[in-house]
Amino acid sequence: MYLTFFKKKENSSLGAIAWKRFKRNHLAMGSLYFIGLLSLISILGYLITPDQTPYANEQILEFTTKKPGFKATILRIKKNEMEKSGNFIQKMVYGEKNLYQIIPVYKWCFVGHDLKIEEYTGSSPNNGRITYISLVDVAYALKQQTLPQYTLDSVRFTTINDEQQSSSLQDIKKDILQNNLVRKTYLLGTDRYGRDVLSQLMIGSRVSLSVGFISVLISLVIGIFLGAIAGYFGGKLDDFIVWFFSVIWSIPTLLLVIAITFALGKGFWQVFIAVGLTMWVEVARVVRGQILSIREKEYVEAARALGFSNFRIIFKHILPNVIGPVIVISAANFSSAVLLEAGLSFLGIGVQPPMPSWGIMIRENYGYIILDYAYLAILPGIAIMLVVLAFMLIGNGLRDAMDVRTAER
Repeated sequence: MYLTFFKKKENSSLGAIAWKRFKRNHLAMGSLYFIGLLSLISILGYLITPDQTPYANEQILEFTTKKPGFKATILRIKKNEMEKSGNFIQKMVYGEKNLYQIIPVYKWCFVGHDLKIEEYTGSSPNNGRITYISLVDVAYALKQQTLPQYTLDSVRFTTINDEQQSSSLQDIKKDILQNNLVRKTYLLGTDRYGRDVLSQLMIGSRVSLSVGFISVLISLVIGIFLGAIAGYFGGKLDDFIVWFFSVIWSIPTLLLVIAITFALGKGFWQVFIAVGLTMWVEVARVVRGQILSIREKEYVEAARALGFSNFRIIFKHILPNVIGPVIVISAANFSSAVLLEAGLSFLGIGVQPPMPSWGIMIRENYGYIILDYAYLAILPGIAIMLVVLAFMLIGNGLRDAMDVRTAER
């Protein structure tokens, strides 16, 4: 039995051992599950958001700054526009254009061939405008040059596709009740433009996670390359790269990001590059230090004696042994990238409206903190805090799991 135990122990890779130790850290594992859930929400995007329009930007001004749990009835009137077919991926990534005109409704009833509505105003008493809308106009996209022809209990009409259709009034009323008169619930309320706060938060997570992922990727590519060259070759090349480290390190990170943003311009992709170009120094310093400590090891000398190229020795034999600290730094850099993106968006030089971003949501609503609508700024702030905390806990868990001084005996 003991021989079997030690055999299994010997066959376990260092990565498997580190993963087993990481799983015993409940805070780190919980943070990993949280980031996984947030990543799933970001990937699915508009497929699961209540507001599936591009940028979750459906504005209903009558629903301005409504509290969480607000419910209302809306009438969706079919626009006389051709439907553009889109695939599953396009809807998931870009959203779907709303083919309906939205009218908030306070009261409604069927009157002959028309739908009578009292528009919602949000005041008490409501005192909304009374409007009569043809049932066919509500349910179908019609050819504007032709008028529906009504009989006693049916109607003939021409759709925008030049299709002649006939339907009973009862069937049209049933379709309107099922598809056009919708009871809508805003779980987290609405902002000052009447947009769904929950949808804004869900789509805003895409920006934060995307900036973190791509910025960390950029920093890894630059940092590992420069750190590996400096640490392995040494000499004047090492002196020059270390001097370059020091120059970049001496500039405050936020000021450097702002300067790069001004040089590249405002926008989604510019934020990726600006943040990524300021986070590589720490990666490069750690990689250089690790390579300096192991470049004279026996296995490196053996690789040189066998005639392997410097490129192969660095990337095949040295870097795999320094990847642990780099992973830990990357987790911390991810949280820093989320904070930087939120700060840039708050200052108005990051992601630009109407694209949702947690930083933009705070900027638009921070004035409500002293009013009854403080949650409009607090909710995105809590989202930023949770993401940063999660990545810091993951980084600490990885550090402990990969620390040989606390390894299992």
